[in-house]
Amino acid sequence: MRPILIAFGRAVLSQLHLRMLLLTILPFLLSIAIWGVLLWLFLEPMVDWLHAWFSETGHFATAGGVLEWMGLGALKTLVVPLIAMWVLLPLMVLTALLCVGVFAMPVIVGHVSRRHFPELEKRRGGSFLGSIWVGASSFLLFALLWVLTLPLTLIPPLTFIIQPLLWGWLTYRVIAYDALAEHASKEEHAWLMRVHRWPLLAIGAIAGAMGAAPAMLWLGGALLILFPVLAAGAIWLYVLVFVFSGLWFQHYCLQALATYRALYERDTQTLPAIAQPER
Repeated sequence: MRPILIAFGRAVLSQLHLRMLLLTILPFLLSIAIWGVLLWLFLEPMVDWLHAWFSETGHFATAGGVLEWMGLGALKTLVVPLIAMWVLLPLMVLTALLCVGVFAMPVIVGHVSRRHFPELEKRRGGSFLGSIWVGASSFLLFALLWVLTLPLTLIPPLTFIIQPLLWGWLTYRVIAYDALAEHASKEEHAWLMRVHRWPLLAIGAIAGAMGAAPAMLWLGGALLILFPVLAAGAIWLYVLVFVFSGLWFQHYCLQALATYRALYERDTQTLPAIAQPER
């Protein structure tokens, strides 16, 4: 737990650096541009289609009955916009994550390594194509699990367990790869990802809990009067969460890599048998 907290404190200090604050601007503007066009073209047709489908299948009556039973009958008119927002949420997450991965992570890697690990050798075990593959494959699985677990999120205790775990897994898979890609060899990367799986997942889960705030703000876009402001605010918060998560993972991963190499160089007789990744 101590290395996680140390990395968290260092990430907070790094996030307050002017360069890291400015780093959220480009991914935010790019995400806004992409989603501004997509929502202008497709949001209204999507809401109309969902409204027609609910009317034809009688799901309005079912949803209304459930909301009345829960004491939320006033939300009946927002059922369709809320569902549209909830379906679009994973896509918005992917956009923010990709923009941060492409534009922010290289800067984060350089910033943290220069200031805190200047002597750590770069063995470049990762690649841009590898990052794209990890991101795409992880998101597809994330999106599938997101859809399958949507009914479970209606149960209050599970809402606060399932979503952070899904976010944690996605964040840990994507950002941890980028955090180690430049400095770790393929063997070191495999070993670190296996041995530090649970601490990395814990960091991702906490970052996932942070992602609940922009998610709620995004779903608040169902109040269409405030939609442009809430949507923009949610996208910026997602970018900020991902940038901070990148700093947290970067500090933790590089410290773990530095510790691994220090132990390896000190005891070359016993550590290889422990550290050698499984084939």
